[in-house]
Amino acid sequence: MKRHGILNSHISKVLADLGHTDTIVIADCGLPIPGGVERIDLALKLGTPSFLDVLEVVAGDMAIEKMTLASEIKELNPGVEQATIELLDVPVTYVSHEQFKEATREAKVVIRTGEATPYANVILHAGVIF
Repeated sequence: MKRHGILNSHISKVLADLGHTDTIVIADCGLPIPGGVERIDLALKLGTPSFLDVLEVVAGDMAIEKMTLASEIKELNPGVEQATIELLDVPVTYVSHEQFKEATREAKVVIRTGEATPYANVILHAGVIF
């Protein structure tokens, strides 16, 4: 059994397979997931696990170069926006929610949480460790 890092074998494998600039998405329970994009569904019930809990664990195991958020989060979920920015401390790009959903088509995986607040979604762009 692993001693450190992510215990979920699917998430652990995805992170190990990422290359520079590859993307993954951490999503609330309502974000539509495009066909053909791998889904790791962690949702147990509304709110569990939370978006920020999952983001914190993934960020501890992933080299993140930058992130993308939907611009709507600024007005409709500023608390989650601020917590996300503080947690990651990487450059952020804002796009419309429609552009965000389109960009998820290129993701290696969408990790679905039980989060039930609006626009609690992020695209993480892989960095390098050297």
